[in-house]
Amino acid sequence: MNAELVEIETIARRAGAAIMEVYSRAETLAVQYKEDDSPLTEADQRANAVIAAALDKLAPRLPVLSEESARPGWETRRRWRRYWLVDPLDGTKEFVKRNGEFTVNIAQVNGGFAELGVVHVPVSGVSYLGEIGRGAFRREAGAAPVPIKCRPILRSGAESAPRPLKVVASRSHLDAHLRPVVERLESEFGAVELVNLGSSLKFCLIAEGRADVYPRLAPTSEWDTAAAHAVLAAAGGEVCDTRFKPLRYNQKDGLLNPNFVAMGDLLQDWPAILAGVLPDA
Repeated sequence: MNAELVEIETIARRAGAAIMEVYSRAETLAVQYKEDDSPLTEADQRANAVIAAALDKLAPRLPVLSEESARPGWETRRRWRRYWLVDPLDGTKEFVKRNGEFTVNIAQVNGGFAELGVVHVPVSGVSYLGEIGRGAFRREAGAAPVPIKCRPILRSGAESAPRPLKVVASRSHLDAHLRPVVERLESEFGAVELVNLGSSLKFCLIAEGRADVYPRLAPTSEWDTAAAHAVLAAAGGEVCDTRFKPLRYNQKDGLLNPNFVAMGDLLQDWPAILAGVLPDA
């Protein structure tokens, strides 16, 4: 891993420590609601302050786009080539539910592509790190990083026995379009196991070879996906829209992602497998 990736993980861990100070001291958490009805807590704000201050000290100094900071307009952002894209607390609903399934996400975007990312899990102390061309890693607190990669899908007739296809889905945003997708996957691969999980952990499960595909057919924002997208791509997977074009960032005024599919085994013909069951929106 290069020094920049290590530094970003350090920043993410410091933000995670700020989150855990709030998480550990309160049995009930004070929640505000933003204009889009998404929750905001003291932990979001404290983590954002830690990350913003630390990124400001890095050289070269890059623009920062964070969910919890003032957002520059499109006329400013369209001139950015390389910048930081941050979600200081991804999975605030999971944080409020106290189920541990929330993360700190920091990505570096270059030319529209998420090329470097760190996803840190404050409750477990685990970090997922990835950089395109340099690989992906999982690091336990205090331990050396361990390389991770996506797993191949084993079908009937393979040298090894087939295993259930693991499909990850959002715990807080189960979408109505998912059932036809799951049925199609069952017809293609046989047994399917559905795993519900919060935050960007869904991508990381695929990146470390513990799941296979994540169809997301409900709204997300660019800061929700970029860091984990970089980790998954560095591990050999990809995140594509429903036309199977890789997701790109900072390409328009709005910051919502299209519907997408995160995939591990890219040797599968996913466009043919999922033809006709993925909504375009």
